[in-house]
Amino acid sequence: MRLDGFGIFVEDMASMVRFYRDVLGFEIKETEDTSNVYLVKDGTLFLLYGRKDFENMTGRRYEYVRGLNGHTEIALYVDTFDEVDEAFKRIVENGGKAVLEPTTEPWGQRTCYIADPEGNLIEIGSWDKPYEIKDEGH
Repeated sequence: MRLDGFGIFVEDMASMVRFYRDVLGFEIKETEDTSNVYLVKDGTLFLLYGRKDFENMTGRRYEYVRGLNGHTEIALYVDTFDEVDEAFKRIVENGGKAVLEPTTEPWGQRTCYIADPEGNLIEIGSWDKPYEIKDEGH
């Protein structure tokens, strides 16, 4: 099996579309009143899936975490440490919830965490080198 995509089950599609499109820069072409969003981000399918639609499709009800969701994270990469700091500041100023301020970890990565409007964790990190060579030497 190969990884094809990653989905988030969404309660308020309009606010999530605005956040991922306008704040994080995901290329979402659907309108804010859509029920499901399918897009490819850096070669991986990314889905925002309406909870009610998914429940109707599967004929089941699910439990959803309120507040910060500690089950998963989405990791985004930037090329420089400065970009980690800039992204954190910009995202928090535009509605992201601050979870962990930018910090350089003992293993050499600079990282921070924010949460989207529904509490899903997003990491923004850097090894202070371009994405294409970031894993060399690890």
